[in-house]
Amino acid sequence: MNIGLVDVDGHNFPNFALMRISAYHKAQGDNVEWAMPLFGNYDRVYQSKIFTFTPDKTDFDGRCEVIRGGTGYDVRSQLDPLMECITEMDYSLYPQYPFSIQFLSRGCIRQCPFCLVHDKEGRIHSVLPAQLNPNGKWIEVLDNNFFANPDWLASVQYLLEVGQPVNLHGVDIRIMNEEQAYWLNKLRLRRNIHIAWDLPALDLTDKLREVTRYIKPYKIMCYVLVGFNSTIEQDMYRIETLRSFGIKPYVMPYRDFENKRTPSQYEKDLAQYVNKLQIFKTCSFADFMPRKGFKCSAYLQKAL
Repeated sequence: MNIGLVDVDGHNFPNFALMRISAYHKAQGDNVEWAMPLFGNYDRVYQSKIFTFTPDKTDFDGRCEVIRGGTGYDVRSQLDPLMECITEMDYSLYPQYPFSIQFLSRGCIRQCPFCLVHDKEGRIHSVLPAQLNPNGKWIEVLDNNFFANPDWLASVQYLLEVGQPVNLHGVDIRIMNEEQAYWLNKLRLRRNIHIAWDLPALDLTDKLREVTRYIKPYKIMCYVLVGFNSTIEQDMYRIETLRSFGIKPYVMPYRDFENKRTPSQYEKDLAQYVNKLQIFKTCSFADFMPRKGFKCSAYLQKAL
């Protein structure tokens, strides 16, 4: 068979599903390539889309079998079971990226109202490690809630045995304890640990104080969700609390699954202020001027 692949979101990050699909078909002796609308002749085309706001591609409709998958199409879409169970990955699709991507667990213990992970992947469960990039220099660990995995210690041991630097994307400090922090500090971290303070109704101040006794604050970066059931006062409280602990906040304006919501100008300005480290370190939000003639103190005055 001639197989075409379409990374609908673009090639900005390796697509886990497409690398697995490609490895499966190549093992069957099929020809696999990035689909070319003008020159390709395919028996089947796989289109993967992660984000709902990415425009769809219809170049191959009516010309061959087209299989669409990914959260951007259907939150419950799954690979064929024969593909889902393999651990082989075709990293030759993305030679520009010198790292591996890895899941050691899927799902989550949380059911946050703004998140689709539990609906898509269910309760947290461990999975077999996928093949690593033979040319990879570090590992991007994409687990949604790394330490909620009942086999988290085995995952840490696996990463220690591999010996490459690690970038952890999902660490839930609400459940972190001293033992987990001990093992986390054993890993060769390539970048900051990623945590989140999404819900302003949950005050994480005490937990942050506890965690920073075990982990140096400069090793932590915290996502702050704004625009989802939060006020300006709640946004500023979380941001300034993180600053007081020496933790770098990173503002994420909320976008709904159906892509019907557009972030407000306030949310865009707040993200610009917080996410540019030099501005965040040298200027208060009240004094920040994202545009000529406008100072963000106007937002704070309006909130009073």
